[in-house]
Amino acid sequence: MTSTDTIVIGAGAMGSATAWQLAKRGREVTLIEQFAPGHKNGASHGETRNFNVAYSEPEYIELLVESLRLWRELESDADTTLLDLRGLIGHGPGDHYATVFKKLTGTGIPAEMLTADEAAERWGGIRFDSAVLFNREAGTVNANASVTALQAVAARHGAEVLHNTRVVDIQVLGPNHVSVSLETGETLTASRVVVTVGAWTEKLLGNRVALPRLVVTQEQPAHFAIRDESVDWPSFNHRPGVGEGYDYWYSPVYGMETVGEGIKAGWHGTGPVVDPDHRDFGSEPVQRAALQRYARDWLPGVDSESLVDISCTYTSTDSTDFVLDAFGPIVVGAGFSGHGFKFTPAIGRILADLATGVSRPAEIFRAAR
Repeated sequence: MTSTDTIVIGAGAMGSATAWQLAKRGREVTLIEQFAPGHKNGASHGETRNFNVAYSEPEYIELLVESLRLWRELESDADTTLLDLRGLIGHGPGDHYATVFKKLTGTGIPAEMLTADEAAERWGGIRFDSAVLFNREAGTVNANASVTALQAVAARHGAEVLHNTRVVDIQVLGPNHVSVSLETGETLTASRVVVTVGAWTEKLLGNRVALPRLVVTQEQPAHFAIRDESVDWPSFNHRPGVGEGYDYWYSPVYGMETVGEGIKAGWHGTGPVVDPDHRDFGSEPVQRAALQRYARDWLPGVDSESLVDISCTYTSTDSTDFVLDAFGPIVVGAGFSGHGFKFTPAIGRILADLATGVSRPAEIFRAAR
């Protein structure tokens, strides 16, 4: 039996960030991942995620400010570039983005409103029919490189990182004593365990903690080929209107350029509910056809007939707010629901704080909210 201070189960973005935060504080930490490095079974793989700052809730704006600072710290610590802040736009009918613009005023997050014509002059690959919110200090973050960097700096600060190691059980033995059983038959013990296993959260924890409902879906964005490589592409979020022209939409659309692969675009949280251990990794054909129609209607800068499908999972709460909470010696981070990646280093800090008893997060992130 091996003993350590803190065990972090799940070495995707959030678990790796937690291990980094704990290790650089001098904590003894073991980070455990059931799959090999760079696997594509969860939600932390791929080259790009949107670094979107268009939030109106104060709790998320506060996290955004902290996250940008910590991303820069990670880039310095790992001696690499993870953020590509070429700008992000939000558009669509209604006053949502005008409201976000007002909320961002005074936060230190740069924002401006453009007319549809002004936006079309800047970004010819996208069609606009409404006012546009532009955030110039937004863009993309490299997901694969981020997970690699987080694990590297965590290991440099003393963390032990174990891949291809499956946890099959967690037992609470006391207020500061937890045992973790591995598929190999080995048992590890620690004073705290942090669970950041995404789609496997309910499978691993069962009824040990009182979590809100977590729904696991298989999402299917795609990369579309770019027609003209000289065209400038910001990241984007597009909210639908009602009536004719929007009747085929499944949800708002998000998108960004992945260098060398094309324009990534996808519906948000609309895939079929799945068991993460029994996925087919395929695209539902009706949703796929609707996404191609979206590209034809709204992305004149891409070839809607030339696309490469992507498969990933979302693990979502009903409110889409994250779960960041402690239940005795078990700390849980879950429900990042397709908008959590940008907050990765700040979420790692929060989970490390929970594991060390430093502080608790805002009420919005607590399981019993």
